[in-house]
Amino acid sequence: MECIEEIGRNEALRLLKPEHREELRSRAHEFTERYVEKKFDFCSIINAKSGRCTENCKWCAQSAHWKTGCENYGWVGAESCVKAAKDAEANGADRIGIVTSGRNLSHEDVDNVCQALYEMRKVSRIGLCASLGLLSEADLIKLKAAGLQRVHCNLETAPSLFPKLCTTHTIEDKLQTLRAAKRFGLEICCGGIIGMGESDEQLVEFAFALKEIAPDSIPVNVLHPIEGTPLGSRKILDPERVVDSVALLRLVNPSTPLRFAGGRGDMSDEMAAKCIYVGMSAGIAGPLLTTPGADFDDDRELAVRAGYTVSGRLQ
Repeated sequence: MECIEEIGRNEALRLLKPEHREELRSRAHEFTERYVEKKFDFCSIINAKSGRCTENCKWCAQSAHWKTGCENYGWVGAESCVKAAKDAEANGADRIGIVTSGRNLSHEDVDNVCQALYEMRKVSRIGLCASLGLLSEADLIKLKAAGLQRVHCNLETAPSLFPKLCTTHTIEDKLQTLRAAKRFGLEICCGGIIGMGESDEQLVEFAFALKEIAPDSIPVNVLHPIEGTPLGSRKILDPERVVDSVALLRLVNPSTPLRFAGGRGDMSDEMAAKCIYVGMSAGIAGPLLTTPGADFDDDRELAVRAGYTVSGRLQ
């Protein structure tokens, strides 16, 4: 097996300087070609419980602390999850994620998700993922027994910046869920949002925090400012900064799939192609939570042009 090249924090910070942009992107592309599997992985999600969240995350439309016009509803039911799984599989998705709002689920809703997982597995072989907030060991044991394969819980940003963006839970709370999931043999999906005011130093900090977790997938969201949230007045991140951020994440996490997530709908195809060039190798397609999602065929075409194989057929 080829020995994977390491990059240090000082080198990562140097490469983020504008005068080193060409070197940053060239090296990230080299890492992509050398270490990343040439299969572009797709997933889809179902927003299975929306709004009324007790947490005060400054970027999120679903927080009850902000007036955003977010749609509010409780558990959608197993039937809706089964339909989402069938639709995602038909569209060529490799996995489907059940996503619920809130700090954590009630015992009743954990049981509801377990029932949905059982029903989804009966009708589909698609990979089963869930993003359910903070999870206890007992929750994780039940969910895995029901068929869950991957747990999603984002760090969101650099540990030093997180307390300025959310005060109702901590990075350590998230890490406890991630560590427990790993102990029980579940895969981990963990990334975050760029464009929330992080400095170069904090972007590097975030990249290395993810490296320490060693997730199986890193979703890379770009902030889509939502009116009514404290970050609603921020501008959409400069496209060149987005590409540089992806390149940095690739250099620090050489072989981990980097996944287009929230904010992909704000990108031009030209910008998305640049992101693939420097390291994006997976995507979330179809409807997201409260922001525009990507089209399966758009990203399939871009991935194929970059030399990746994809699930499903191009239209």
